[in-house]
Amino acid sequence: VKNERSKDVNSLEQLKQHTVVVADTGDIDAIAAHKPQDATTNPSLLYKAAQMPQYQPLVDEAISYGRSTANSDDELIDSIIDKLSVTFGCRILDIIPGRVSTEVDARLSFDTAGTIAKAHQLIALYKDAGVGSDRILIKIASTWEGICAAEQLEKEGIHCNLTLLFGFGQAVACAEAGVTLISPFVGRIYDWYRKSKGVDTIPINEDPGVQSVTTIYNYYKKHGYKTEVMGASFRTKEQVMALCGSDLLTISPDLLSQLAASEADVPESLDATAAQEMNIDRVAMDEATFRWMLNEDAMATEKLTEGIRGFSADLNKLKTYLRDRMSSSKS
Repeated sequence: VKNERSKDVNSLEQLKQHTVVVADTGDIDAIAAHKPQDATTNPSLLYKAAQMPQYQPLVDEAISYGRSTANSDDELIDSIIDKLSVTFGCRILDIIPGRVSTEVDARLSFDTAGTIAKAHQLIALYKDAGVGSDRILIKIASTWEGICAAEQLEKEGIHCNLTLLFGFGQAVACAEAGVTLISPFVGRIYDWYRKSKGVDTIPINEDPGVQSVTTIYNYYKKHGYKTEVMGASFRTKEQVMALCGSDLLTISPDLLSQLAASEADVPESLDATAAQEMNIDRVAMDEATFRWMLNEDAMATEKLTEGIRGFSADLNKLKTYLRDRMSSSKS
């Protein structure tokens, strides 16, 4: 029976039987091709998508909006990027049944009030476009300040996706804050340990990224947290398949294609019922505990700060691209 199933049902379809599949891209055409439940974007993906010829009308629309609403040059670019994020989000929502994640400016990662204000702006733009907050996840870095912002937003009914999550302490704090979703970064954890050990590869059964998500998932299910676990940032299809059973997995178009072309069996690795039987102590979380746990985890500390810098750099690239685009359209 197993052989028959693998011939008839590809690895992606098997995965979808146990896990919500999310497309990790700003490329609307790629999302349409793979038919995921949800989609997630970030400044890096938005920067790539904004340069694609087929999306130039969306960029023009965002520029036009910014020019009609902004009072200063800095405000103009921020306004265009917010509108561009929401416009891409709306187009994505036209072709998926679920939710889209839209990221808050990475420079606000240590600013609770600023993050809350930006989330309100994004939700208002979606509302103006006729999209309710139930279909939006506001994406925020998993700093202490970001988690505090998310806790407040969730109380207001604004759902949050906590990203750049590498350490167990971050995951515990997010669950205690009642956030809707977390995105632990499997591939970036794997990258750090591979470099640290000086090896080319780490076997899948020893993969520290896969182990991290498994630990978090079991902890959440053991203690009855509602926060969903969405593994992210995969390097190989094997990492994806090893986390079958996770609440959600966000996967790049390239890996979605590889999974669709694969006939390998994908057994359910994560099991909420089994996790409830495990002997896992609950962690008492406060700010001091969070900061200490992060401090003691060199990988999580380095990857969190590196991730924030990376998203900020890609945001600056997008700003430069938009400024050049506006200059050339004037001349």
